[in-house]
Amino acid sequence: MSSPIHYGKQQIDQDDVKAVVDTLNSAFLTQGPQVAQFEQALATYVGSAHAIACSNGTAALHLACLALGVGQGDTVWTSAISFVASANCALYCGANVSFIDIDTNTGNISLGALANKLQRAHKTNSLPKAIVVVHIAGNSCDMQAIHKLCKPLGIKLIEDACHALGASYQGAKIGSGKYSDCCVFSFHPVKSITSAEGGMITTNDANLAKRLKQLASHGITKESQDLQQPGQPQWYYEQQILGYNYRLSDLQAALGLSQLAKLDTFIERRQQIFNIYQEAFSAQNLSLLEQNKEGESAHHLVVVLIPNNQRDIVYQQLADKNIHCQLHYIPIYRQPYHRISNAEIEKFTGAEQYFKSALSLPVYPDLSHQQQQRVINSLLEIINE
Repeated sequence: MSSPIHYGKQQIDQDDVKAVVDTLNSAFLTQGPQVAQFEQALATYVGSAHAIACSNGTAALHLACLALGVGQGDTVWTSAISFVASANCALYCGANVSFIDIDTNTGNISLGALANKLQRAHKTNSLPKAIVVVHIAGNSCDMQAIHKLCKPLGIKLIEDACHALGASYQGAKIGSGKYSDCCVFSFHPVKSITSAEGGMITTNDANLAKRLKQLASHGITKESQDLQQPGQPQWYYEQQILGYNYRLSDLQAALGLSQLAKLDTFIERRQQIFNIYQEAFSAQNLSLLEQNKEGESAHHLVVVLIPNNQRDIVYQQLADKNIHCQLHYIPIYRQPYHRISNAEIEKFTGAEQYFKSALSLPVYPDLSHQQQQRVINSLLEIINE
């Protein structure tokens, strides 16, 4: 059998290895200079005023909700199609979660569904405290339109950009914060860059950044200007709020910092892979997710929409050929923990149609031309049988 092809994987070179080894040989394995350098470098890259590193993307979402005041009695809305962390972050805070239908063609939140849901919620005094806006597959949502709908109503906006580091919208990098309160990234191995595990939150709000940093480190501060009992020795610290140990280590930050230097090259290669898929499939009337014309995708995923309820057949037959695709995602409301009634499920027409047809194809920087052609030829052979 041919060698396996997976839907995604990390790309590590000797510069990355050296960065980690150098940090292993340094004075700091955690809470050292690499974390601060990584934060500054990422803030500079996306064009935000502040960046706060943390242990993973899920932790970043949790911190974002906490810092924005989400709590008991509140409701947070998010996309029906995302990883479960986009919803769980609200539940961690004691809030409720509700889902927004998607546009099947893009995989992102449907503006029409959002507008209708906001109108109903406004009439019943049940507006959400915050909305977690997911940029699925690395392709930006229409943030200006979402901001225009939500901000007059006082709704906080959290961008879940775990797929979208390196993507842009209206000429600015996702994470610049023009249309949101904060933006969350993930550095899992299959993401745009990796730190093994890791996350980051960007914001332009200095007070929010300070609260995020404190929440990520046990609720503790050592900053003299923030102490409730001033005039203390240098060793003094205060726990002022209930926080968490969501810190990123210097080892992880060193790897992330090394990877960040190569991000644009990674994105360029992903774009090339996307273009080849698009050209191959367009002649066969197979559709990839539509791209936002006001932005440039990070192409974390390449999702093809398989017609005629053939998705599971295609998935299995590709697996039989050692080509391992994936589904991103099962609608969150279909998970046993989040399960809603069948009558409610039927209302999510966009998400349900997407769920029946979406298939994530292999895409990562060192996917070879030969491997990609093997994926394309195998898929078309199965479809055309």
